[in-house]
Amino acid sequence: MRVSSQDVVVVALLADPDTPTEIAQRMARMLPDRLADRSGRGRRFDVAVVSEPFTAGVEDPLTLMRRIMDRGSDGNWDIVVALTDLPLHSQGLKLVVDLSHEHGLALLSLPTLGGFRLQTKARQAVEEAVLSLARSRTTGAEEPPGSQPLRGPFTGRLVPIRPGRVAEEEIADLRYVLSGLRGYLRVLGGMVRANRPWRLVPGLSKALAAALATGAVATVNSTVWSLATSLSTPRLVIAMVGSVALMIGWLIVDANLWHRTDEVSPEARKRAALYNASTVLTVGMGVVVCYAGLVAINLVWALFILNDRLFASMTRTPLHATQYWTLSWFVASVATVGGALGSGLESDEAIRAAAYSKREQERRSLLQDDPGD
Repeated sequence: MRVSSQDVVVVALLADPDTPTEIAQRMARMLPDRLADRSGRGRRFDVAVVSEPFTAGVEDPLTLMRRIMDRGSDGNWDIVVALTDLPLHSQGLKLVVDLSHEHGLALLSLPTLGGFRLQTKARQAVEEAVLSLARSRTTGAEEPPGSQPLRGPFTGRLVPIRPGRVAEEEIADLRYVLSGLRGYLRVLGGMVRANRPWRLVPGLSKALAAALATGAVATVNSTVWSLATSLSTPRLVIAMVGSVALMIGWLIVDANLWHRTDEVSPEARKRAALYNASTVLTVGMGVVVCYAGLVAINLVWALFILNDRLFASMTRTPLHATQYWTLSWFVASVATVGGALGSGLESDEAIRAAAYSKREQERRSLLQDDPGD
């Protein structure tokens, strides 16, 4: 890693492929000006984005910091900030960021920033890390590392982030971690955001086709009319929850999305629980979007196809807005069950590609290839 002139600081954003790279490329456009304004002293910043899978096969912060240090020594940079969408753990806690002021390195785990305003929070976090590292390189030994705490997304009464303990053998000299239930929920939201559950909808094209076909047939079935008009709201809710849960469970089991670990350590089990929770939420959000779409499509189909006299003669109930809504709601539940069966026609790879980020896909692939897991 080079040492440039005091007036120009060269910063490399070393980003995992997929979401981290996209975030790094967007923030790189405005980082030089923002860093220069906040730093003062006439200093300028050059920012470069390097997209590399530096976390491949590794989730240990110490090993990752060594990789970042080795990569930094090969580049012509003053500071290296690494971005990953994998959740990292250290001493039983969820790692937010590691900084090494001596080597000009930072490692940031994006899921710990939560699922909302990720781009803004990531930019603020990178700014704080770069300014802290740049300040240390100019003051030298006059100011101990971490003497000025990070701000931005790392502070606030409602932010469950606090400084963490760093072992003597580690490269980092400043660490921030998440703690408590709010920290767990924050990481979980970040993992779901990284998985981008909206991609699951086009990934289930065959399942959706089966659901639409089931809904179209059910809408013109007089037995379904009678069932829909006789069901109370609690029963309709139960049918909806049951069909959605069945679809989620079927997708997870059929595509082998459930993460299992043979490790007996509490840390490994907590990590597995976190991955499985993010899987359920990711798939669940995709299925709920599909369900809402089915309700809307079935409602339009019912408005077009149903005859009020025939409906009333079969069900002894006038065909009003309530009946249209109730029928569409119930048919969506029936169609979702049909869609679950249709999802068996999808390839496992297509479902995994829709349900997981690129980092998560590679992590699971490595675990499957590892005979010890």
